[in-house]
Amino acid sequence: MTDAATPMPIWQFSLTTLNAAFWVGLLLLALWAGFRMRWGRLVALTAFLTIDLIAFGGFVRLTDSGLGCPDWPGCYGHFVPLQAAGEINRAIAEQGGTHGPVSHGKAWIEMLHRYLASFIGALILVMFLRALITRARSSGRSLASAAYPVSWRWPALLLVVVIAQGLFGKWTVTLKLMPIVVTVHLLGGMLLFALLIWFWMRERQRAGDSAAMPVPVGAGTRALVWFALVVLLLQIFLGGWVSTNYAVAACPDFPACGGAWVPEMNWSEGFVFQRALGRNADGTFLSIEALRAIHWAHRVGALITTLVVAGAALALLRGYGALRRQALWIKAVLLAQILVGVGTVLLNQPIALATAHNFLAAALLGTLVAAAARLR
Repeated sequence: MTDAATPMPIWQFSLTTLNAAFWVGLLLLALWAGFRMRWGRLVALTAFLTIDLIAFGGFVRLTDSGLGCPDWPGCYGHFVPLQAAGEINRAIAEQGGTHGPVSHGKAWIEMLHRYLASFIGALILVMFLRALITRARSSGRSLASAAYPVSWRWPALLLVVVIAQGLFGKWTVTLKLMPIVVTVHLLGGMLLFALLIWFWMRERQRAGDSAAMPVPVGAGTRALVWFALVVLLLQIFLGGWVSTNYAVAACPDFPACGGAWVPEMNWSEGFVFQRALGRNADGTFLSIEALRAIHWAHRVGALITTLVVAGAALALLRGYGALRRQALWIKAVLLAQILVGVGTVLLNQPIALATAHNFLAAALLGTLVAAAARLR
């Protein structure tokens, strides 16, 4: 078993030829299914599976399953953990029990995450191929009369993002859960989901769906919604930084932190990005003051994000009746996210609540993107 503190080669690929061929065969089945779906259903399904993958990625982190299979993309070179039972048993014996990073359950959790990510990648590849095929068939005809889809640019962008996500998923494992890599991997998943929601809304508009059509709004409202999106993405980064550094327990109470309104913190240590999990750049352990700084930044960011996002929802609700539904969804998801976030701290980070916190962050992003897509 490789020492968890020693990163594997960054371009490591662990599947044997036979197991790789089996994985490719299953992905070809996914491609076949994607080609048979109606276009709108394909886009919606991919977005739905992506938000599920984001939530499941949080579950992987919370159960410490990220190194359940410490190679990539296979599990000790195999397609399923069942084939790697001997290697997993040896790893369990070496680490002194199932409390370590490797166990049979953790191996399955990690591999299920990889299977779902691969399936999403295959569906996005289908989008791109179908767009190219339709574009070629509609050559010389009016694009307005062509069958969906006709544009290849959005599927191409989605394909680039999902490939980058695959690479960061690989580096999450081979670089041994380096916090900045895992955080960027989370942000990449959020970006992919946001792009899919935007694409889905645009396709609904092209199809004439009245519930998705653009609404004329003032420049101030439009700027506020986009500003809320930027602030939310920054807050998601801070939340990811808390999660990937396991800093939730650094402030076990709320709204204070360790009984202090302004706890002792080490900002410079907490926000060094080029370092291993739980370590400073010089190899020493991260201090509790650094973990408090990470946690406290997320709390301050949550307050700012709440004010900005609530302000954007209120502007939509008061000024534009056609956007009432989007505004109410934003407010409802924001409130749920606040309650779940507080509960996660006060109840000592139960896995169900912490996973829901991850899911609701993506849902809030999706509601804001859907609203932004209707602003004209």
